[in-house]
Amino acid sequence: MYVIAGLGNPGRKYENTRHNMGFLAVDRLAEKHGIKVGKIRHKALIGDGNISGQRVLLVKPQTYMNLSGESLREVMDYYNVDIGNLIVIYDDLDLETGALRIRKKGSAGSHNGMKSVVGQLQSQDFPRIRIGIGKSGGLDWKDFVTGKVGKQERDVLAEAIARAADAAECIIDRGIDRAMNEYNIKPESERRGSSDEKGND
Repeated sequence: MYVIAGLGNPGRKYENTRHNMGFLAVDRLAEKHGIKVGKIRHKALIGDGNISGQRVLLVKPQTYMNLSGESLREVMDYYNVDIGNLIVIYDDLDLETGALRIRKKGSAGSHNGMKSVVGQLQSQDFPRIRIGIGKSGGLDWKDFVTGKVGKQERDVLAEAIARAADAAECIIDRGIDRAMNEYNIKPESERRGSSDEKGND
């Protein structure tokens, strides 16, 4: 059994904000695979279904970001899921908008939701998919991450969310190494910039 958890904040106030990239990626998976994420259990919205022939639990913690780990600890304990079968999807300020980074394991970095997850699970040994939301541009970071996605970012982030969902499916279907090779790519704007620089050398 796999658990795919998207981190975010519940409620209309936080819909389509930068901090809810994880929620949006889980929504994308749910829509693609016909999984209804509607049951409230373990302080989360949960949906039970199948992806690539495996039983998968889609999880959206409803504790607010900073306490996400409380919900995931309950889910992991109740279903007795191996820590390596947890995939966490979340936003990252340190990545350019639209960039995707998949890792087998690692620290929580500066992300408070992931700090809670790592602290509650007492482990860093699980795959994670980070969706880049870019720098705050001088705004207070709290206001930035809970701010609505602007028009200029919308298409780029929508593409990144779709790729994050596909990457989670790839981890289940073909393994983490294949997913890292296939999906750890720069966003189109960054790739275009690199090509321009090479042409000017």
